[in-house]
Amino acid sequence: MNSLRDELKFLFSGQGMPYEKVCLMVAMVITVIMSVILSGNIAKDAKVAVIDLDNSAYTRDLINRLDASEFMKVTAVLNTPQDPKDLFYQDRAVAVVYFPQGLEKDRFTGVAANIGVFYDNTSSASTSNIKEALNEIVGLDNAAASGDVGSSNDSLQGQLSLASRNLFNPQDSKDNGETLGFLFFFGSMFFTFATIGMIPRLRLTHKLDKVLLEGTPWDLLIRLLPYGFCLLVSWVVGMAILRIWGDLTFSGSLWTFIFVQLFMIPTIGTLSLTFGWTAANPGIASSRMILFIPGGFILGGITSPTTFFADWVIKFSHVFPLTWEFHFQRDIIARGAGLGDIAQTFGAFLVYMGIVGILFCLRFNASRKELLHRQRDEENQHMQMAQLAKELTE
Repeated sequence: MNSLRDELKFLFSGQGMPYEKVCLMVAMVITVIMSVILSGNIAKDAKVAVIDLDNSAYTRDLINRLDASEFMKVTAVLNTPQDPKDLFYQDRAVAVVYFPQGLEKDRFTGVAANIGVFYDNTSSASTSNIKEALNEIVGLDNAAASGDVGSSNDSLQGQLSLASRNLFNPQDSKDNGETLGFLFFFGSMFFTFATIGMIPRLRLTHKLDKVLLEGTPWDLLIRLLPYGFCLLVSWVVGMAILRIWGDLTFSGSLWTFIFVQLFMIPTIGTLSLTFGWTAANPGIASSRMILFIPGGFILGGITSPTTFFADWVIKFSHVFPLTWEFHFQRDIIARGAGLGDIAQTFGAFLVYMGIVGILFCLRFNASRKELLHRQRDEENQHMQMAQLAKELTE
């Protein structure tokens, strides 16, 4: 009983993780917020691009039928030859439908015709509903040609079929999906554990006041350098193991990936310092990791395809740094994109990085003002005490 009383006293003392609050918060987040965010389990209005080399009335009718499907939304129609891979960069499309030249002529002369479909197989679940919808559209078109159902195109003849190809991860390897996602997730999580308690540690050792009075935010951010280097090395080693021992497909440039991480890792570290700033000690700070790391893992397209989420969920997910990390992982590692191919996403991330840096500087300056105000109050108190002592002596 003495041990139990002692542990209860420590639990509610504020010296460690406030588990009595964290456990309730986790329960509410999972049951309320996540049930709303993860309410969709189908791909709704997934982005589809069309390469229409025929540009005929028949293909335009097919495009309208594609766009009318609840599972697909046609976001681009190109009438010139294009490498389908380029249309997948920055998650601009989940599938690319290819209408060859002469498709309308073949359909009305009874020649067997094919429609090409390229699927982004970085997440096989994201295309399952699209495949069903395309097969249904082709099936109805063939039924109309055979006279089984009514159709305005009574002169349709022959058979139409889909010629599909899975890109980027044709074998549906887990090393290219979940395993790689866990590598980045757990790496970021333990990097945060190592850095989120830095400010409370400096405060307890009386080093923070000196930095606030004499230094700049860079004096704190530079402390992230050894931790960030270790994280980057661990990610490269992990990918090397998956490439040699597993079947990871690394289609892009390693140097492009490393260049992006030189911006990504400091951003995660800056968020770590910001979230842990006000914690009383490093133990309490560690519990705050849950506020900004797991969200990106859940909503970044690793656990569930982004096509399952509503538009507002996709926009909201970019609050979390790992969402950006998984964008770069899909583009650089899976799709083989260069820096120019992801310029729009990378530019948006730089804006995000700038916002994080501004928030950190505001936190730094606010703490400096609080410290200066506290010192002035202490000096005033000392002066008052000295004046009182002088009056009593006289």
